[in-house]
Amino acid sequence: MEQLEKNINYIFKDKTLLRKALTHTSYAYEHHVESNEKLEFLGDSILEFLSSKYIYTHYSHLKEGEMTKVRAEVVCEDSLYLVAQRHHFSDFLYLGKSETLSHGRTKPAILADSVEAVIAAIYFDSGLEEAEKFIITNLKDAIEESSKNVGMKDHKTVLQEKLQENGNVHIVYEVTDTKGPDHDKTFMVQVSCDGKILATGEGKTKKQAEMQAAQKALETL
Repeated sequence: MEQLEKNINYIFKDKTLLRKALTHTSYAYEHHVESNEKLEFLGDSILEFLSSKYIYTHYSHLKEGEMTKVRAEVVCEDSLYLVAQRHHFSDFLYLGKSETLSHGRTKPAILADSVEAVIAAIYFDSGLEEAEKFIITNLKDAIEESSKNVGMKDHKTVLQEKLQENGNVHIVYEVTDTKGPDHDKTFMVQVSCDGKILATGEGKTKKQAEMQAAQKALETL
């Protein structure tokens, strides 16, 4: 736990809160302890509120709908999964035997949920100010990037529209390979249209890899 506290730059006064935040339901069931589900529930709301506050304060030029889109991008599973990867959350999760065997430590949903639970744990341990510090430190770059692209169509949407100009086609994104350790994977994805491979891309999440593949396909087209 001390190593994780160093990773996230926060020292818990009540260590049991951190342990609970990292306890998956599979472990809780096997060991008859409380899981992180309720902390995750609260952490989700704290995350949405504090990220909204930050966007409202620092991006006042954005319209309400644009603020909503930026927030949706940065509080999504992919974004939180990257936060968990950055701090090696997978090394510290308490998982049950079944979840361990099914590679639960690498599942984006489990890792993203643990980030929300840790946010709630920090809130209970020290209040909103420390929770806000954790959230903004880890998401401000993603917020900045999203604010630049808000209102623009993503590469997958543009590619789909271009390929379907003359009628419906079958577009498939397929993971072809992964590389790197479990806590820092890179995904390789290829995009094909009606069976013809158009391009490949890579990224830290499947979504990022798909976007890069779509971008490369558009450049080629």
